[in-house]
Amino acid sequence: MFDNLSEKLDKALHTLRGHGQITEINVAETTKEVRRALLDADVNFKIAKEFTNRVKERALGQNVLTSLQPGQLMVKIVKDELTELMGGETEGINLSGTPSVILMTGLQGSGKTTFSGKLANFLKTKKSKKPLLVACDVYRPAAIDQLHIVGEQIDVDVYSDKENKNPVAIAHAGIAKAKAEGHNVVIIDTAGRLAVDGKMMAEISEIHTAIQPQETLFVVDAMTGQDAVNTAKAFNDVLNFDGVILTKLDGDTRGGAAISIKSVVDKPIKFIGTGEKMEAIDVFHPSRMADRILGMGDVISLVERAQEQFDEEEARKIQKKIAKNKFGFDDFLSQIQQIKKMGNMKDLMGMIPGAGKALKGLDIDDDAFKHIEAIIHSMTPDERSNPSKLNVSRKKRIAKGSGRDMKEVNQLLKQFDQMGKMMKMMQGGGGKKMMQMMQNMR
Repeated sequence: MFDNLSEKLDKALHTLRGHGQITEINVAETTKEVRRALLDADVNFKIAKEFTNRVKERALGQNVLTSLQPGQLMVKIVKDELTELMGGETEGINLSGTPSVILMTGLQGSGKTTFSGKLANFLKTKKSKKPLLVACDVYRPAAIDQLHIVGEQIDVDVYSDKENKNPVAIAHAGIAKAKAEGHNVVIIDTAGRLAVDGKMMAEISEIHTAIQPQETLFVVDAMTGQDAVNTAKAFNDVLNFDGVILTKLDGDTRGGAAISIKSVVDKPIKFIGTGEKMEAIDVFHPSRMADRILGMGDVISLVERAQEQFDEEEARKIQKKIAKNKFGFDDFLSQIQQIKKMGNMKDLMGMIPGAGKALKGLDIDDDAFKHIEAIIHSMTPDERSNPSKLNVSRKKRIAKGSGRDMKEVNQLLKQFDQMGKMMKMMQGGGGKKMMQMMQNMR
């Protein structure tokens, strides 16, 4: 996420490092490089220029604190201005209606149908809502089937009517069904459209007027850069939508849309999509995103994800097993599954301060632990519970069954033994160390 922009901003801000004071000359050099980095990220020229002018004005108007170097002060100023440019405050979603109606709009191929499912799953699991998905894309034959498949994956009801070609009527019928069956949120998935298509834009405007949604969200593919911003403006002129959803932020995005869309349409980014899984949805926090862009990581989001997967009862059981030397590979496997549920591995590693540079060029996929899992699954239940029983012949069998070599099996056993000793010493505080150990095992 934003790797190229982060690298170029880091180089730009490096200009001031080592200087004893801020001067008009070194600030001008730095802001010139910052502007160039933003333009390379496909940020609108006018926005990039206004941004760097504000940074320059603030930098020259401040004395460097005794505890800060000029470079540190410039990083702080750029971070504050980036945060403000992306919206400043975190914006929530309006769920005031009975039911609350959310209208999803956007271009063809922006990931709208998938994100409708992600949003439904988010509201169900994290907000304790009972959502209903409504299929109002009457043009793409597979769209209705896709929404039903998504609904089955997350165990959320879907309303559709393949015989009806009137999206307004379908939307009304879906809302009526929600009221009758006790759904307190309705998410209406509409057809993707082109901003230049007058007929389709008139249709989405008609749906919007007819159902009066509490939230109208514009879904945009972050990988389209400045084009996404221009399209958002065209949609906003017609719908006056409430917020933006950026999808595919886990891809090769330059960052221009995330940075400048708020400035152009004056509407907040409310959610971001960070992967293919239904859980790959995050509330957008401008300050945290600014931290990540500047290579500072996002420890708060990392901790929040860990807490979501943390099971207190399971932790107590694990603690007792550690105390009695009974922590086995089944328990270890369970911990791996919890970490995997936290999200995309590269995204998680990017939340650790300074990890961005270390990971540059590395391909970390969601199957980072697959060889460990393969080795464990090749063990018998008794071997998982009692690793000490693993003699040479058993190890050979496990290596052959998992498709790995003996060296990897021995390495896993050695690291598992070291981790067990460490966890016993720490007694309850071993979660963080365990994650570090598991990273080393990849």
